[in-house]
Amino acid sequence: MAKVGYARVSSVGQSLDVQREKLSGCDKLFEEKRSGTTDARPMLKQCLDYVREGDVLVVSRIDRLARSTLHLCQIAETLREKSVDLVVLDQNIDTSDATGRLLFNMLGAIGQFETEIRAERQIGRDQKGQRSRRAVRKTAGTDR
Repeated sequence: MAKVGYARVSSVGQSLDVQREKLSGCDKLFEEKRSGTTDARPMLKQCLDYVREGDVLVVSRIDRLARSTLHLCQIAETLREKSVDLVVLDQNIDTSDATGRLLFNMLGAIGQFETEIRAERQIGRDQKGQRSRRAVRKTAGTDR
């Protein structure tokens, strides 16, 4: 049984150091600097291909693994099929028992909810900015 770590940050400017430290007890560590919202994560694919029956995949936080509930469930299914458990350090999740599997799914759903709320807020700010610019043009007599 091997402990396999996966660390990810969203952009090149961010550091993996904190995650590396948390995952220092792993036998092998896969790292990448890619957005969690993209499917193009070659190191995650390599990690999932690498793990074998009896291994444990370790991540620091659940959002380092996936941003959407669908993708998280797909990863969980891949791990289940391979008889690989998942440990999420910061949320104290261990999918080797029923409670851990429940928490895993609940926190994944909450993570997606937070992502969607953030996107809705951004859309709202963008629309509010567009309305403000139109109002300024109209009062200036340049509305087209």
